[in-house]
Order: sequence, then structure tokens, then C-alpha cells
Amino acid sequence: MGGAVETHPVLVEVERSGFVESRHRGSAVGLAADGAVRVRAGEPDVPIFPRSANKPMQAAAMLRAGLDLDGELLALAAGSHSGEDFHVEGARAILAGAGLDEEALRCPASWPMEQRVALEVARSGGDRSRLRMNCSGKHAAMLATCVAAGWPTESYLDPAHPLQTAVRAALEELTGEKAAAVGVDGCGAPLFAVSATGVARAFRALVLAAPGTPERRVADAMRAHPQWTSGTRREERRLMEAVPGLLVKCGAEGVDAFAAADGRAGAVKIDDGAMRARTPVTVALLRALGVDASPGVDAAVLDELAAAPLDGGERRVGDVRPAADLFAAAR
Repeated sequence: MGGAVETHPVLVEVERSGFVESRHRGSAVGLAADGAVRVRAGEPDVPIFPRSANKPMQAAAMLRAGLDLDGELLALAAGSHSGEDFHVEGARAILAGAGLDEEALRCPASWPMEQRVALEVARSGGDRSRLRMNCSGKHAAMLATCVAAGWPTESYLDPAHPLQTAVRAALEELTGEKAAAVGVDGCGAPLFAVSATGVARAFRALVLAAPGTPERRVADAMRAHPQWTSGTRREERRLMEAVPGLLVKCGAEGVDAFAAADGRAGAVKIDDGAMRARTPVTVALLRALGVDASPGVDAAVLDELAAAPLDGGERRVGDVRPAADLFAAAR
């Protein structure tokens, strides 16, 4: 059974010229600093595929298994990058550190996920490649982990491989749930289903872990280098720079997860998979939890990301915005 629930509420409305033309349903959950559920919409305890929102937990599992990365390269290992040149060089550096090259990667060849970057690559005579694929940092780190642990590299994507059993164990520990299903992610890696609530718990565990632990090293690397977890123009980078201490990671099919430095955390799943709907709900959750009132927050950036613009001709005629009174009871 999938994560979509027929009774899920409308989280996001698409308003054009004063007329609501589309609606996105889904579920969301916000945790208070003590881990208690503070706000929820729909049924966030239903299992979902978090997709790339699982990557920070995967990276923590790799560190536990002996991966030796920190800083920008660890952020890349936990990220879904835009395929920019520095991302490619970073993935290549992770591989080289393990005595490997691009041929060892089992992620598919791809154009960069961000259209602007893909156009730049095409105009410069480039082509699809495994290194440009948004998960190449994770795959390079998985291979490096196998080398460090003495595990076979050719079969690293097999769900029964020691690497993937270690990933599953770490994910289940950090979410507090048993994986409800096992699938295959877009990059070919095993994908474990847990609930949005479980993902929020895991992100909270990452930011609250003791300094120097694998979990905290992942959170610290991602927060210090958000352009390596996403890209120079991505929404996740802007959110992490706008809210000091915030950890954010998106996942395909309309997933977002975050945790503030004090343990307030949340997760979003859009039922129809619309990526345009996730950030407005994430901003609404941050506000419902009071994170927007934290010291140093750039409120202007949150205002801008709270509603994605809709154009008509060459002017703004509407917005993709949270449904009216979404999470109002928590404020």
C-alpha cells in the first residue's frame, strides 16, 4: 500500500488570476523541540518512499561503516546535486580517494537535474554522464565505503549487500520504525519506506547528536555546505542560509524534511508528487513551529519561498501557496 490517502487534506492551492485552478493534497508533520508532535495534516504515519530525503541517514550509515569524508565531500555524499562542475569534480574526488573512477558507478547516465545547468552542459558540448547524475555523490561514497570496509564493489546496489543492510539498520534506528517496503530508487539504489513522522524523527536525531558522531558530522557538513547538497540556486540552499542551523533535504515525488538546531523538525509528502508544492508547505511548517522567529532568520527569503510565482505572459498573475489556514491551529 502506498502513502497516498484519499482523505488527505489540500496542502497547496495553485491560484491564477484569483481563481484556484489546481490543488495538491498530502500529509505533513511538525515536531516540537522535545520530539512531540506539535502539528500535523493528513496521516503522516503512513509509510512513504522518502526518496532522497533518506540520503542523510544513508550517509550516516556509511560513516559508521568506515567512510572517511568530511566537509564539502560529505555534504555531497548526502545530497542531490544539480550536476554543476564542482559537484562532478567532488564525486570524482571521492572515487579517486578510494582508487576508483567513473566506471565503477552504477547510477544511470543523466543530464544535470537543474535545467539551467543541463543547458550549460549541452551548449559546451557535454553529454549525459554518471557523474552529472544528481546521486553520483552518494554512489561514489557508497563505493568508497565498500573499499574502506573490504566489501565487494560490483554488487553494492544489491539490497542484500552488507552496505545496504547497514543503511537499512541505520535508517530504522534513526526513524524508530521498521522499513515497511523495499523498492528501487531512481538512481538504482535500494529504497526503504518509512513514514513522514519517522523521517522527521531521523532529521531531529541528526542535528541533536553529539558533536563528532557520524550523525552530527552529516548534519554539520550539510549545513556548512548547502550548495554541495543541492546547488547554487536551489531552494534547499536558500532555506539553510536563511535559517541558521537549519538542515533541509528534499526527495523526489514531493518530499521535504528538515530539522532546526534545537530539534524542531518536520516532513512533507505531496500525494501527487508535485515538487512545486513541497517548499511552500515546508515554510508553513517552519512558521507553525516558530522557527521563523529564531535569531538571525532572513524573513524576506521565507516570504519569497512561501509562495512560488505563476506567470501570465511576462507578469506574475498568481501563486503556488499553502492552503488557507494551513497549520493555523498551531500558531
